[in-house]
Amino acid sequence: MVPSLVSRFGVRESLARRFLIVCMILGFVALIAAGVGAAWLTSRNQEHTHWVNHTYEVEIAIAEVGTLIERGETARRGYLLTGEQPYLDTYADVAAKLRPAFDRLQQLTIDNPVQQAAIAQLKAHAAELKAQRDMTLALAKAGRIEQAIASFSGETVLRRMTTLRAMGAAMRDREKQLLVRRDAEQQANIRLFYITLGVAGLFLLLAALASIATIVRYTRDLGASRDMLRDFADSLEEQVEERTADLSRANDEIQRFAYIVSHDLRSPLVNVMGFTAELDSAAAAITDLIDRAERDAPGLVTEDARLAAREDLPEAIGFIRTSTQKMDRLINAILKLSREGRRVLAPGKVGMTELVATIGRSLQHMIDDKGAALSIEGDLPDLVTDRLAIEQIFSNLIENAVKYLQPGRPGRIVVRGQRVGARVTYEIEDNGRGIGPADHQRVFDLFRRAGNQDQPGEGIGLAHVRALAYRLGGVIDVRSELGKGATFRLNLPAILQDVEGKQ
Repeated sequence: MVPSLVSRFGVRESLARRFLIVCMILGFVALIAAGVGAAWLTSRNQEHTHWVNHTYEVEIAIAEVGTLIERGETARRGYLLTGEQPYLDTYADVAAKLRPAFDRLQQLTIDNPVQQAAIAQLKAHAAELKAQRDMTLALAKAGRIEQAIASFSGETVLRRMTTLRAMGAAMRDREKQLLVRRDAEQQANIRLFYITLGVAGLFLLLAALASIATIVRYTRDLGASRDMLRDFADSLEEQVEERTADLSRANDEIQRFAYIVSHDLRSPLVNVMGFTAELDSAAAAITDLIDRAERDAPGLVTEDARLAAREDLPEAIGFIRTSTQKMDRLINAILKLSREGRRVLAPGKVGMTELVATIGRSLQHMIDDKGAALSIEGDLPDLVTDRLAIEQIFSNLIENAVKYLQPGRPGRIVVRGQRVGARVTYEIEDNGRGIGPADHQRVFDLFRRAGNQDQPGEGIGLAHVRALAYRLGGVIDVRSELGKGATFRLNLPAILQDVEGKQ
């Protein structure tokens, strides 16, 4: 039920996550598009403002040129009529300003060939007008007023001024037309920006609505799944408690059964061993009888009787005794495991460096016989655990390392340890025979042994070690290659706390 539930909600969660990512990407794209559009429109607005100001400047420059021409004509007429010097000064001032005014107008319209051509014509007409004005003013200053007035009256000033005004008006009209066209372009840009902004806003709205709908649905599904998981967890906790109780009862039954069976097996085994001893005594008496008969009456003893008394019967009794001794050792091992399973653990602080050193001293005779050396790397992390159990674990592991060293190679056994968080890992490394990959797990099974069986034992040591490690809340494994030694790794809690209750 749990895998299907997790799988179902896992797929939904993955799809929801991907959909939300897509919505976020669309939203960011819409925001970026709106930002780019705003930046572009701002740039266009600045450009439009620049050209509007430029148009107004051109119009002002055209008006300024026209005003100066008009003022020059007015000053000339005033001087011809009155002869007063201020009119002549005004004319001179206007004449001095007219050229810079034309230059500025020409600079402002340098990008407009049509306006440049119109300015050239305007300057030519203005030059002709200025030449006529200078001549009449020269006559007037020379005292020839009547001749100057006659010359003025004979001029086509009105036609020339009308032409100049018309040219100025035409130039202003062209600037206004440019302004109208630029205004139209600006309005088109604004409309395009609003369209872009509307599309981006629509995308943002759709992405927001889709995201909200997905989140609401996902939250609703998540709430439903949380309720289902809570109900399942409650029921699972009850099931675990029931199964744990059943397992505890079954474990107790197995231990009692093993204890009872081992006791029941021991009773007939003791009888077999006793009768085997009697058979051995009887076999000795029969053998003695056969010896006397051969000596006193050789013809009475057959070859079969002789073989049975001297070879077959002692060999059979030897086989029976060997088998009963092996069965006795197996029953003792089962009893030991059964008693260890029923023993109550007593956690206490254990100095591991001193404990391993003590084990090494107790096995020193074996280590010396093998020509080996036991060393401890650094200080081993201490434990709060059951001293008897941890001592049995390390005794078995170190003794096995000594027993299965490689002949002809100086033995080396190293014990090291480190603490990581709340757990401690110990390693017992040797350079002995090693264990094949296929036997890495089998060596921990009861009555299973690996490799050449040239050492005494019943195959219960590592099984006992694994059972003790499990009772202490730990695990044990092995890394090894044939001919390259073995490393047993023991991982235990640094502090033993109600491990059996949790198990």
